[in-house]
Amino acid sequence: MPDAVMLFAAGFGTRMGELTRSRPKPLIEVAGRPLLDHALALTEGIPTRVVNAHYQAGQIAAYLQGSGIAVSVEEPDILDTGGGLRHALPMLGNGPVYTLNTDAVWSDDSALRLLARAWEPARMDALLLCVPLTRAVGRKGGGDFTLGMDGRLSWGGDMVYTGAQILKMDRLHVIGERAFSLRLLWQAMAEDGRLFGLPYPGHWCDVGHPEGIALAERMLPDV
Repeated sequence: MPDAVMLFAAGFGTRMGELTRSRPKPLIEVAGRPLLDHALALTEGIPTRVVNAHYQAGQIAAYLQGSGIAVSVEEPDILDTGGGLRHALPMLGNGPVYTLNTDAVWSDDSALRLLARAWEPARMDALLLCVPLTRAVGRKGGGDFTLGMDGRLSWGGDMVYTGAQILKMDRLHVIGERAFSLRLLWQAMAEDGRLFGLPYPGHWCDVGHPEGIALAERMLPDV
């Protein structure tokens, strides 16, 4: 299983409006804890943890100071998910990694363990954790993928990508752009039949918009 995880925390958080005028979205609190802490709780025990930062990067770095978690600052421009992951390679190494978005809250802490148990590197280049729309709290819009009987993903459908995955890094090196989305890698993997999905059995909440805060707090079992 991977021994490194990349947590994406560089975005501008524009959907949060005034809440992100002077602070980055990962430091917005849900149930008394920053979103970044909710994400980090899923990564306990992973030896190498890296958080990327761009918008209000100094606040992210200050919050993590002394934690042993590395910060990959993107400057002068934000690099998107693919470019940001490639920029952090010196910290992460070249093996498969977990990646995790920091703008969601989960009903339990099993996400990365589920991925690790299902990971089959001989036939997978990526394994994405997905949740049905019916358990995607706060989701605005439709799904992202259809999960086939063989576990392969195709575009469109009622499965929502949760922001958690295991990903091989090899294809990062063939992208010419400096800033690019991981979607470019997924497209190539899907064409080769190596993009797979795994259903998450719990509830997941999108906290990319202000309404998601209250929805997440109602979803959490101890709140």
